[in-house]
Amino acid sequence: MADTASLDQRPLTLEDLTAYFAAGSKPRSAFRVGAEHEKFGFYLGSHAPVPYYGDKGVHALLVGLQRFGWKPVMEGDVIIGLERNGANVSLEPGGQFELSGAPLKTMHDICEETGGHLDEVKAVADELGLGFLGVGFSPEWKREDVPVMPKGRYVIMREYMPKVGNLGLDMMLRTCTVQANLDFESEADMVAKFRMSLALQPIATALFANSPFTEGKPNGFLSARANVWTDTDPNRTGLLSFVFEDGFGFERYAQYMLDVPMYFAKRGDRYIDLAGRSFRDFIDGKIEEVGGERATIKDWADHATTAFPEVRLKTYLEMRGADAGPWSRLCALPALWTGVFYDDAALAAAWDLAKDWTVEDREGLRRDVPRLGLKARVAGRSVQDVARDFVAIAKSGLKNRAQLNGGFLDETIYLGELEEIADSGITPAERLLEKFHGQWQGDIGKLFDEGAY
Repeated sequence: MADTASLDQRPLTLEDLTAYFAAGSKPRSAFRVGAEHEKFGFYLGSHAPVPYYGDKGVHALLVGLQRFGWKPVMEGDVIIGLERNGANVSLEPGGQFELSGAPLKTMHDICEETGGHLDEVKAVADELGLGFLGVGFSPEWKREDVPVMPKGRYVIMREYMPKVGNLGLDMMLRTCTVQANLDFESEADMVAKFRMSLALQPIATALFANSPFTEGKPNGFLSARANVWTDTDPNRTGLLSFVFEDGFGFERYAQYMLDVPMYFAKRGDRYIDLAGRSFRDFIDGKIEEVGGERATIKDWADHATTAFPEVRLKTYLEMRGADAGPWSRLCALPALWTGVFYDDAALAAAWDLAKDWTVEDREGLRRDVPRLGLKARVAGRSVQDVARDFVAIAKSGLKNRAQLNGGFLDETIYLGELEEIADSGITPAERLLEKFHGQWQGDIGKLFDEGAY
């Protein structure tokens, strides 16, 4: 890739933009996994959402966590996150509290990191009277109840979202997810992994479906979070049918990103509102708001974070299809995808599950799974059947990796709950609905009481 200094002197080319993604290729010995999870903070007792400011707010939580060696990430004079040893704590627009873990080698490492983070958060949260809940969609709060975090890009997004979709503000303020980031060896390896994971992303959505409530009542979905993404912004979401076309590679994804409208340009700590503008015009120096400056590779990297397909390419592949959940499932999501990404036989077997699906099959899955979960169907099979095979393939891949913990157990131990879900055909959301209509007697507050970390 050309150096940034020289790129500042001339317009970026498609070759430059493509090279940004291609630079993620790495040898298998360097493959790692990054795990991310979000959770809703709330006040114990009232279950109200937590604002940023105040002596028991999000700011106080961020300050309190610094006793554990976290360093503040600033935007002007505002703390917007924390960083430590390659990991980050960040804030989603509605105060959803996110751990973006460091790139780690094994699921055991990831679980240790995740558990340590939750212990630290709980230690500070207990002092502030806060709890945290892992579900895919806020079960009680109205959109107007949710405080917006003071980050520049969120101001821009909040103003733009209603112009391009009906549920974009819900995406920002009332959803939580768990994600996994995984590596590729080459362009061909990226293509194989992108196609497999994009086709099977709705299967993961079904396995992790965990958002059946809105404003205290059942909402008709098992994953309301997944449904939100169907009406957020068609220009930057979805299952990207072009990924399955002949000739797909880094360059084709770069062309897609050129077609995604911009949100912003960042200059220092300042976000400049460029919502809806063309990155091509930015390359050509035609955007007055930045004084006619030409886009840099750093601008391109920022822009790459503003598309939200079910699988996203950066210098790695992001799995984006799962609802947040309890501690017991936070390690399951990276384990599931690691099992099929990092073992050749498992990767091939997982692709065999979906390789004959048509565009209509894939889009039908994306439409049906949020409501039907494992009871949806694709190409003559139930999603439950596909999910059972998918989990079994992932298990075989993890077994072949033979990464043992101190107790000589391999990474398959993190798939137990997913095996139970696939075998039973009952999603986590349906378990919550059973409790809501049964022992909770319609009291959504019980979810906060029972489900808090």
